[in-house]
Amino acid sequence: MMTAPMITTVNDITLITLQNCPSDLAFTAGVFQKIAGFGVDVDMIALAPTQGAHTSISFTISDNELGRILAFTSDLHDNAHIKTVVSSGNCKISVYDQGMKECPGVAARVFAAAANAGTDIRIITTSEVDISLLVTAADFNDTLQAIEDELKQ
Repeated sequence: MMTAPMITTVNDITLITLQNCPSDLAFTAGVFQKIAGFGVDVDMIALAPTQGAHTSISFTISDNELGRILAFTSDLHDNAHIKTVVSSGNCKISVYDQGMKECPGVAARVFAAAANAGTDIRIITTSEVDISLLVTAADFNDTLQAIEDELKQ
């Protein structure tokens, strides 16, 4: 049974997507080891399904950390032909409740609320107890209000 979910937000988030990556977990581990070596905290991570020998990796960092890894992503492009797509100035909205484990349909309600607000979703990550949406700053207030209103019902 779900109680009143906790909704948290974080502003100034950069989404980085590495396209055309080898679909090799050792490569993925190496990317995140290198980023950790720069002292950059990674938050949301999504790995696209492989397409043959390639995949895409998306992850978020704080906007103010972007400068620390730009040279690294540039090297990935130069040495491995990996395309980097960067989108800064985003916001994360997270819905958390331990009760979501036994409450089907919470994600559907959150997604419907965001859709009804006309939200531009950049990335979604979930677990049994958490749903996180990365949205543009322009859509943040309307999306947050729509999700809060939906979950009050």
